[in-house]
This record gives sequence, structure tokens and C-alpha cells, in this order.
Amino acid sequence: MGFPDNPTMIISAIVLYLLLLSHQAVSEEQVQRYVIREKGENAVLQCLDQPVNASSLLYRWKKSGTVVANPLKPSEHLSISNNGSLWISSLQSTDEGQYECESQTKDGSSWQTLSNILLRVAEGPTSISLAIKPATLLQNGTLYVTKGSYVYFNCSSESFPSQNLTWTVEDLALDGYDRASGNKSFIEFSIRNIQPSDQGIYTCTSQNTLSKTTVNKSQELLVYYAPERHPECSWVIVNEPFDFLFICSWCGGYPVPTLDWHEVLEENVIAKGPTINSTSQETERLEVHVNRFILHNVKEVKCIGHHVTGVEKACSFELKRPYPLGDPLVTALEGSNITLSCTETDSLPPAKTVWKQKDNKIINTTSKYIVSDNKLHYKLIIINVTKEDEGAYYCYSENPLDARALEVFLTVKTSAGNGGAVVGVFVSILIMMIGVTVGVTVYSKRDRICIGLGFSHLDDDRRDILSLVDSDEEEIFHHTVPQLPLLTNGHATTLVEIHRIPSSDHEDKADSTNQHNDQTHPE
Repeated sequence: MGFPDNPTMIISAIVLYLLLLSHQAVSEEQVQRYVIREKGENAVLQCLDQPVNASSLLYRWKKSGTVVANPLKPSEHLSISNNGSLWISSLQSTDEGQYECESQTKDGSSWQTLSNILLRVAEGPTSISLAIKPATLLQNGTLYVTKGSYVYFNCSSESFPSQNLTWTVEDLALDGYDRASGNKSFIEFSIRNIQPSDQGIYTCTSQNTLSKTTVNKSQELLVYYAPERHPECSWVIVNEPFDFLFICSWCGGYPVPTLDWHEVLEENVIAKGPTINSTSQETERLEVHVNRFILHNVKEVKCIGHHVTGVEKACSFELKRPYPLGDPLVTALEGSNITLSCTETDSLPPAKTVWKQKDNKIINTTSKYIVSDNKLHYKLIIINVTKEDEGAYYCYSENPLDARALEVFLTVKTSAGNGGAVVGVFVSILIMMIGVTVGVTVYSKRDRICIGLGFSHLDDDRRDILSLVDSDEEEIFHHTVPQLPLLTNGHATTLVEIHRIPSSDHEDKADSTNQHNDQTHPE
């Protein structure tokens, strides 16, 4: 077989062959000349490059030039097998070093070195610990922190000769935290304002740089936060009017809170939700059925929400008993239509209101009755009222707290009774008119009435004198009045004379009268 004429191809083939030989030699040297074992394990170092007739040889092992194993002096820690291999039990860190295998023929020839092996003893990682602070430990081993808090993470481990430490969360490297890793004895980082997106399973990984042995330790971390809003209180009618459903909801937090219904004044618990550490699930919505037995003396209720982070918020509403209002007395004319009405606006929860008769029978809409309600105004219309409809009717309101009724008494007037009423009204008007007429007449004749009744005698204390003279010819009144007090102008009145002469004799008796006056009152 000839060689190729192209020298370039010859050179390339030679280089490729040398590369293959060098790679094989390096691989064998890596396998045969370099041994790594863990501390505490058993190790076997093989004596290589033995001659064909190896059974005629004696073996010994040296460490750093000093014989440590001799077939003539075996030990529990170091021993030599028949093929010359060195057996090391329970490796210690002090066993690490350069080992040489030497052989000698049995005829006492000189010792020859057969192999040179470097033994490396790796230890760890051990005592790996993980700390997340400040955090609270739950019963299941999970840690939780509060949203917005400052959280510190630390991981430490022991490893020989060295290690690499790495933090990961949910199997992803913490790139957002500069990939917290290193090869020292510990690694740490912190989150200043932790958010719900930061929760997950945090894992610290330690890897021995020599043995590549890897140890992990994980810790689940939850981020808790209370709802930002207050709880909401409401109710729903379940079985009107006796049963209601009180509903309290407080949504938007993690984990869900614990909710309790309380009486405001007495602080008695009406209904209590599960607690954080109970086997029951927490709930964002607490529903409780209530009836009159539970709420008889309750005036206000509130729902209190408790969150594991320490936040507590509440909502409440006031309860009111029903109190129907209306006109208790109603009168109707026989044959007409009459409307009875009442209102009930204060009750909470809202009351159910119906109209009842005196036999406690509920009145429904018929050809005789029309029942209607319009925004808490309740009406009962009675068609073609008769005397038999007279009596008591009840506006009956009831809610889970209490039941109350307004009594409305209906009086029915017949047509005959109405005629008597008209006559009575007419007589009253007539009497009033007569009284007005008499009053006007008396007022117009007041001067004559006063003189005729002798009201002038009321001034006797003033020493007035009244003289009455009867004569066939004339009638003369002499009225002597004492001197009056001085007036503003300084004059006084001393005498008043009143004469009354019949018109028929006035002329005939004039002289006689004058003569008489002269005699009676001389100057």
C-alpha cells in the first residue's frame, strides 16, 4: 500500500493521529491517576502498570514519600490486596494526598514505582441552614410575612474544600435580586417592600466545587395582606316575616378573614366564623339565619372581620321594631266607599304589613275589599259600606324583632241619622241669626234703653238732685248740679236747668213760667 503523493494530506493525517493518541492518554490519566472520594466513604487505589507475571511481586504504598501501607504490617484503616490495590476505609480529610504504588520481585530486587495517584477527599455540603426574617411559622411549616414589610434572607452551609451557594424561587434564579449566589460559607439578600408576587418556594442550593455534590433546602413563603375596604353588611328575606339572612362579606385579602356577627350593646356573639387555626375553611362571606328568638332584644348588630395580619374592621346596621301609624277613628256614610290607611316606615329589617279583622283574619282583595300598598303606605278600601262593616280593623306589621298592630275603628252612619244631623245644623244656624238680629237692634236703641233703665242713679255719689213737678199746665224738671271742677279755660258751670213744656200750651203758659222762674231763682 502506497502513501499519498500530496504532502499536505500526509501532514494532516499525522497530526490527527497524534491528537487521538494524546486524548486517549489524557483520558486514561484522568481515570487512573486522579481519584475523588467523599469523607467517610471507602476508597480503593489500584496499582497500575503491573508486569505480566505480577504474582511474583511484592507491593507497598507511599504517601508523600512515606510508606503508609506494607503487606507485612496491615491495619484496619489501610490494607493492600493481592493485586496490589490499596484499600482505605472510612476516609478522613488527612487521607488526602499523593499516593505511589511500588513493587518488588520476591527475590529481593529493588522497588519500582508502578503508579502515582492523587487522592482528593471532599466533605459536604453539610449543616445547610435557611433563615427568613421576620416571618411567622404556621402549623404546616410554612412561613408568612406581611405585605409591604422588609424581609431578610440568609443561607449558610459547610463544605470542603469549597462550595457554591445559590438562591432560587419557584425553580427560577433570582435575577431580580442580582442572582444571589457565591462560594463562601453563607449567602444573603433582602426585599424591602415585599409584595404578593414575591411569595413562593425559596430554595438555597449548595454545591461542593470538588465533588459536585449538591444539597438543597427549601422554604415556602407566603405574603399575607388584609382587604383594603371595610366589610359589607346586608340582609335577605328568607321566610317572610320570621326568618332573615344576615350577610357579611369582606373580600380582597389573603388569606380570607374570620367573620363574626355580634350584638352591639351586649357584645353577644350571634354567629361566629371559623378561626385561622381551625380545620374549617376561612370565608370571605358569613351568612347566618336569624329569627325573633335570636333578635328579640337586639337593637343593633355588627359584623367584625379579623385578619391574621392583625387588621380588624367592622360594619353594622340598626334594627327597629315595627310601629304602624294612622287615624284610629274613621266615620263613613252607609252605602259609600271608605278608605282605611296606615304607614310603616321605621322597621328594620322591613316588616310585612297586612290588614286584619277583629277575628284575626287577614283581609285580601275581593269584591268587597281592595288592599293595596305603595312604598310602605297600606290602604284598605271597603266598597258599599253597610252597618255590618262597623267595627275594629287592624293594620298588622311584623318583622323578626316584633309584631305590632294599629287598631282603626270604623263607625257607619245611616241616612236617617244624617237627616237629623241636617236639622240640627239648620236650627243652629237659625239661633245664630236671631242672636245677631237682637244684638243689632239693642245696639241701635242703646240711648233709650239706658235712660229707661235708670242708669242716671249710678252717679248718686256726686250729690246730684233730680226734681219732678207735675202740673196740669206744665211739667218742669229741676236738676241742680254741684259746681264742676275748673276747666282749662278757668270757667265753671254752676247750674243746669231742664224744662219740658207741652207744645200745645207753650204759648199760653209762657208768662206764667217766666214769673215762676223769677221767684225760684232771684238774682
